[in-house]
Amino acid sequence: MAETALTTPGQSPVRTAGLKGVAADWSSDQRAFKNVSWGKAMMWIFLLSDTFIFSCFLLSYMTARMSTTVPWPNPSEVFALTIGGQHIPLILIAIMTFVLISSSGTMAMAVNFGYRRDRVKTAVLMLVTAALGATFVGMQAFEWTKLIQEGVRPWENPWGAAQFGSSFFMITGFHGTHVTIGVIFLIAIARKVWRGDFDVERRGFFTSRKGNYEIVEITGLYWHFVDLVWVFIFAFFYLW
Repeated sequence: MAETALTTPGQSPVRTAGLKGVAADWSSDQRAFKNVSWGKAMMWIFLLSDTFIFSCFLLSYMTARMSTTVPWPNPSEVFALTIGGQHIPLILIAIMTFVLISSSGTMAMAVNFGYRRDRVKTAVLMLVTAALGATFVGMQAFEWTKLIQEGVRPWENPWGAAQFGSSFFMITGFHGTHVTIGVIFLIAIARKVWRGDFDVERRGFFTSRKGNYEIVEITGLYWHFVDLVWVFIFAFFYLW
């Protein structure tokens, strides 16, 4: 039970218990976010709210799957591809996961070179990250097209439980939207880095103080979050 001291002139400290005490502690603390920029703090708050949304989606998916009386489709069969006459399960999903995880590595290197103020390498690595993200979205579009052609809809599914279609399109579509937004953001920031906007402090959106490449790190936070969410989607939706 958190408690905090509220002082008034001529009175001894009064302790507030419970959630009000927690709120009072944080609001009166002069050091909690003293060394954190607004941009980074707001990104963390946004990612926290997004975590709740994705958690609700995955919990809803698990609830629907465990409560339905109709057999749930086998992901190894639904997401299989026939290559050279061989039926290979989850091959496309494995490639998509490899591509997205690899993009986290290039993004981390971009942030590292951003700290060193190496604008060329930072911009190139951000563009490589954007290209990998666009490749992921393209493969996801192929996956959607394949399933739609096979008869999967949000309201029906030829392989069993109808909830499969709605869960699949909702979860992967929401994540794909995040990746698409991230790709656009990466290209926009990479362009500003390449032009040297952060070296000459050129005015415009997302331009910080001269020599400060913090926006690259903030972009990296978003991108790593998107990659981490995909790991959970991959585990719960494709492997379960």
